[in-house]
Amino acid sequence: MRTALLIVDMQNSFLHPDGGNYYPDVAPVIENCASLLEAARAAGTTVVHIADRHRAGVHDFEENVLPRHCVHGEFDAAFFEGFGPNGAPNEIEIVKRRFSAFFATDLALFLNEQTVERVVICGVKANVCVRATAQDAFGHGFEVSVARDATNSNQTHLAEASLEDIERYMGRLVTTDAAKGFLA
Repeated sequence: MRTALLIVDMQNSFLHPDGGNYYPDVAPVIENCASLLEAARAAGTTVVHIADRHRAGVHDFEENVLPRHCVHGEFDAAFFEGFGPNGAPNEIEIVKRRFSAFFATDLALFLNEQTVERVVICGVKANVCVRATAQDAFGHGFEVSVARDATNSNQTHLAEASLEDIERYMGRLVTTDAAKGFLA
């Protein structure tokens, strides 16, 4: 089954200690996402680097519920060191302005054109962007696997509830090691 790795929001805002949304418990996510990225690159698997980015100087609807964050061109919006496309044709960037990487982007079209049937999802945060992306991946007909140890949140109880929802209704939770097997 053809698989793509979706890496969600591995940006300075969430991962760098100087980032506006940094949380210390993200360290294992960085390590496990990097491990998945390395495995995908070694296998030549399709990799989608997803970035949450918002336009400078204009209102964004998300500001109605969240503080302004990940503004184009600012430190927080940049990929964290080691993440982001490497220039290979099988690695792309999808910029999103909402939680799901599928909403108002061409992600589903791209994956379908690559004949992808399964997505492995990792990144931050489990209860927001990872969950929304998993739900929409399922809605678009992709088999969904979320690398359980390659995602978390600063809201542990919400992350656990979201991961339970993903496993019960949208796909399955797997370890990083098991996910690597899908990427080969």
